[in-house]
Amino acid sequence: MPILDHLMSFAGALVYSILHVDQMLGGFIAQYPLGVYAILFGIIFIETGLVVMPFLPGDSLLFAAGSFSALGGIDINVVLPLLIVAAITGDTVNYWIGREGGARLLKHRVFSKFIHDAHMAKAQAFYQKHAFLSIILARFMPIVRTFAPFVAGMTKMDYRQFMIYNAIGGIIWVSLFTLLGYWFGNLPIVQEYFGSVIIMIIALSLLPLLYEWLQHYRDKRRKK
Repeated sequence: MPILDHLMSFAGALVYSILHVDQMLGGFIAQYPLGVYAILFGIIFIETGLVVMPFLPGDSLLFAAGSFSALGGIDINVVLPLLIVAAITGDTVNYWIGREGGARLLKHRVFSKFIHDAHMAKAQAFYQKHAFLSIILARFMPIVRTFAPFVAGMTKMDYRQFMIYNAIGGIIWVSLFTLLGYWFGNLPIVQEYFGSVIIMIIALSLLPLLYEWLQHYRDKRRKK
């Protein structure tokens, strides 16, 4: 089946690029020493700004960017503010996509089977009650950080409140992972086991999702 083969090849390439993001970024720096800044901006912007692209490397790319900054490959004074702007801008665009196009998406024959008005009502109530959690903490959860601003827009979350939390979350997320890479990414042991470090970062990022799933599972069993 050609389609399945293409999907498997794409998935394999995606996993490889995430686990070997240091090699990928190193290649970009070698080939495009100035253009690499635009590439980094584009990846972070797309990962946070387009709801259909949640699988791009986020945490791992920030860590790798910090690591190469420490080694002198790129300038941390350019990378840090640039990627903060990319993260904030991406979430802003994603919010407006959800706000302006979310309703039409819900009417689509495919999505309407899975997302009902009751689901949206619950989501809106959650965003009104837990705006801090839904926007800031979502930054540290792969996939969730891509959907959070989109759903915030769909549920008509207050834009001013969204932008405050968007800016706070973007600054903390980018600064944390980039500076961790800058401070520790050039250590010999980290360089030697870079792939394992990336897996650990991804695993830690997924812990909040696992916790939420367990809580939901327990609540469901109690109701039964």
